[in-house]
Amino acid sequence: MSKEKNQFDAIVVGSGISGGWAAKELCEKGLKTLVLERGRNVEHIKDYPTMNKAPWEFDHRGKESREVQEEYYVQSKTYAFDEGSKHFWVNDKENPYTHPDNKEFRWIRGNHVGGRSLTWGRQSYRLAPMDFEANAKDGIAVDWPIRYEDLAPWYDKVEEFVGISGRNEGYAQLPDGKFQPPMDMYCVEEKVKGSIEKNWDDRFMTIGRTANLTQNKHNRTKCQYRNLCSRGCPFGGYFSSQASTLPAASATGNMTLRPHSIVESVILDENTNKAKGVRIIDAETNEYHEYYAKVIFLCASTLGSTWIMLNSKSDRFPDGLGNTSGTLGKYLMDHHFEVYVKAEFDDFKDKYHTGYRPNGIYVPRFQNIKSQHPDFIRGYGFQGGGNRVGWGYGNRLAGFGAEFKDALMKPGPWEMSFMPFGETLPYEDNQVTLNENVRDKWGLPTLHIDCEFKDNEKQMRKDMMKTGKEMLEVAGGKNIEAVNLPAVPGFGIHEMGTARMGRDPKTSMLNKHNQLHEVPNVFVTDGSAMTSSACQNPSLTYMALTARAVDFAVSELKKMNL
Repeated sequence: MSKEKNQFDAIVVGSGISGGWAAKELCEKGLKTLVLERGRNVEHIKDYPTMNKAPWEFDHRGKESREVQEEYYVQSKTYAFDEGSKHFWVNDKENPYTHPDNKEFRWIRGNHVGGRSLTWGRQSYRLAPMDFEANAKDGIAVDWPIRYEDLAPWYDKVEEFVGISGRNEGYAQLPDGKFQPPMDMYCVEEKVKGSIEKNWDDRFMTIGRTANLTQNKHNRTKCQYRNLCSRGCPFGGYFSSQASTLPAASATGNMTLRPHSIVESVILDENTNKAKGVRIIDAETNEYHEYYAKVIFLCASTLGSTWIMLNSKSDRFPDGLGNTSGTLGKYLMDHHFEVYVKAEFDDFKDKYHTGYRPNGIYVPRFQNIKSQHPDFIRGYGFQGGGNRVGWGYGNRLAGFGAEFKDALMKPGPWEMSFMPFGETLPYEDNQVTLNENVRDKWGLPTLHIDCEFKDNEKQMRKDMMKTGKEMLEVAGGKNIEAVNLPAVPGFGIHEMGTARMGRDPKTSMLNKHNQLHEVPNVFVTDGSAMTSSACQNPSLTYMALTARAVDFAVSELKKMNL
């Protein structure tokens, strides 16, 4: 293949949440753009083989099989993995990584076009002004090089295109946005909401802000309340690259999509200190190819993009592309959860709900806002929701025979559960490095991930338990259960921070435009760019950072600065 045929204006590595947005924005601004995806192609609707299957149509009724236990031993632990979505997760045997024996890390991945945009939880919250100021205020790590005001118009842009449903509430720690009408709360949720807001002036509860449409948008149909999102939505009722950004990019005629393309490294021109392009391995033929462009966007996921930069060694950058600061791979963060608080409510036994709402509730962060907690800094928010107990309630009942079966047909009480997500601080020794001794099927080094939650997170978890229980108790909940399971990094599927933004090239990888300090035509806009984690689901922020960075990059290209 000639170099001329391999020449583009822009290259985007990855096609998920961030990569899809980079492709859309670059193509709509007129750049001939190559999108590289290491996994197979997935076409909207056509490649959702289980989207309408009933449980009895699966070989194992949707449950685990021996194959799952042997080959998907990490992926199968996530909430969105089952027999209906297995094809959207990597085979762990074929995609090795390592971690210390005493520091488990669960790397949850989907290597295919669309990536985890097909299986994400869709909760979509803006970071608040205090989140961008937190590191500077606490003297932790480095300061964000941007503030909320810098990103606010890009949050607007993303929300309007994606289609986020939710309520504007007017609270500083949960900035309002451009929302479609909210989904309805269930009766037990309204009860708990009222109790919380009656008894505390520092907290409130709202319906989840989710990337599920409540009104038709573009060529997408509003959510059908099937709650089968992780199988791929044929209606386009939730935001994914397949339903939204990639079709928009393709419609311009400027996008070339190449699946089965493992980016092995970024090619550096040491005379100009700019990237010339990327070197890939064709995953099907094992052949190497090179592609060239004026600007490169790394959107391969936090650990994917970090691996590429670590593996892009040269005389100029022996420790990885642009890594003169020595920060590449360090400060790995993920939200900690696995605290569950649940209660039963005897009210509303004459009420039920229609359909299966793919959304829950949200109690935004309330700790360390007006006053400082004595045991930890930063905070957490509660997700969760109410549920009318039905067949599952039979697991707790005694009985047998026809009378028992008839009883199972009658719903039990309502339940209400809380599941908090907590902020993790950026610690230098939470890091990833290349493991040259363990190689993948293409002979490439793998990642060694050394990460743990520390005392601040452990103290925060105690408070999660305490406040979750007290909110359900005051609301009249009964048979309250509270558990604090061992927290495992990676399992929040919000890994971030390993190529952080900052003001100083000596202490960070990226500047305020997500541009590598040392290689100005390379931009990194996935989770690796995050300077702190906050406690909100981060995908909305990745999308806003990506749109903003593309706008800057194209402007600089036009000025001949790249």
